[in-house]
Amino acid sequence: MTVLRRFGTWPITIRLALASAALMVLLGLVASQQVLSTLGRLQDARLQEYARLHVEGLTVALGPFALHKDVWEVYDTLDRARTNSSGERILFTVVSDERGRVLAATDPLRAPVDSSIADFTGDAVPVSEVTAANGASVVRVMAPLTVQGRDVGQVVTELDVSDLIDQRRNAALALLAGNALATLTLALAGYFVVARMLKPVELLAHHMGEAGGAPHPIPDDAIPRSDSVLARLLRNFNEMAGAITARSEAERRLAERERFVSLGRLSSSLAHEINNPLGGLLNATDTIRSYAERPEVVRESADLLDRGLRHLRDVSRAILEENRVDRSGRRLSAADFEDLRLLFEPETIRRRQRLAWDIGCCDEALASLPSAPVRQIALNLLLNASSAAPEGGEVSLGIRGPDGVLDLAVADDGPGLSDSARARLMSEAPVAPGGGVGLRLVRDLVAGLGGTIAYDRSEGRTEITVSLPRRGAGSC
Repeated sequence: MTVLRRFGTWPITIRLALASAALMVLLGLVASQQVLSTLGRLQDARLQEYARLHVEGLTVALGPFALHKDVWEVYDTLDRARTNSSGERILFTVVSDERGRVLAATDPLRAPVDSSIADFTGDAVPVSEVTAANGASVVRVMAPLTVQGRDVGQVVTELDVSDLIDQRRNAALALLAGNALATLTLALAGYFVVARMLKPVELLAHHMGEAGGAPHPIPDDAIPRSDSVLARLLRNFNEMAGAITARSEAERRLAERERFVSLGRLSSSLAHEINNPLGGLLNATDTIRSYAERPEVVRESADLLDRGLRHLRDVSRAILEENRVDRSGRRLSAADFEDLRLLFEPETIRRRQRLAWDIGCCDEALASLPSAPVRQIALNLLLNASSAAPEGGEVSLGIRGPDGVLDLAVADDGPGLSDSARARLMSEAPVAPGGGVGLRLVRDLVAGLGGTIAYDRSEGRTEITVSLPRRGAGSC
């Protein structure tokens, strides 16, 4: 099972080549077996025919002499038969009478006259059953000597079949070498053919693997012209890549637009925040001009001017801090949340809402996080909470820093998030175009910081908690 699992992880080109090689080996074994079986049947048929002709000839020639037990005639006939036989296939022949006693043999030393022929008939087979398939280089055949239907003796002959065995062995080696060469050739050819066929698929896999969040289209010259299915697949990928790029650009523009919309909403509130001190400052300047000779009035008016100008300075500093382009590298601090309060509080005043603000973290605990994304997360959630809360309602921000985590909780007493708004905030699935870009921006920013978002609705209050991992031990 382990080997099969590992085999499944190999490249498909290698797997197909190995599968082709395995099929070729199986086919080669079956074909080789058929060829060797056919060759063996032909060899056995030739051997049986040869043995039949030889034994039948001896039977006809030796029958009368064996009947009269004429040893010299039997020996002379055997010697002439051996001399006249073609080749050297006949190695030894022995003839016995009806009692199984040897009358003559081509090698008298091996089979003396009047010895028992049983020593040679133990592994001898009839002519019709002789075969070279057992691997022995010498086989023995036996046949009875009959004269007019009467058994007068027996003939046993040893035949040399080493040439047939060599032929079979050479055929097997030739088949093995041919099959191995054909298997190797076809496996390599299959590898290159499959690799060429799968080249567009590998190109697609390469582009998809390196795509990440911004896939790159496949060049037109790399799309095959001969395979319409693969060409359609690659063109569909290019269309998908274009759609993803267009959607990313649309989301970027919508996020930028949301940022300006947020700033526009804040600007309308800040206009009231700035306009009120300006009226007082103008009154103070008129008072100074009118009562320049009264030092106590001038001092009071100067103090009023100082407080008003400081307030305007704080407001302008918060606006500049929110729009600075070089804030990406600055670390988070408690002053960032005070700036946010200064920016956001006029919005709650305009809607006559109560604002609860609790920053329970010190600068040391906050400094492990970047300022810009955390401020943007808090600002978007606060604006969304203020929009959801009714006039006269309540909006709150709470910051806590347990070990290794910064919890940013925004709550309101509004009706809660709709299903589509929750999907924009909590889900990574694509959403339909429309409102809630700020919530999708919050989700993206939190994901970029490796954090999580929790949503809770209970007792008429909605609370969204953003948990951001921070470096360093300790809590606050």
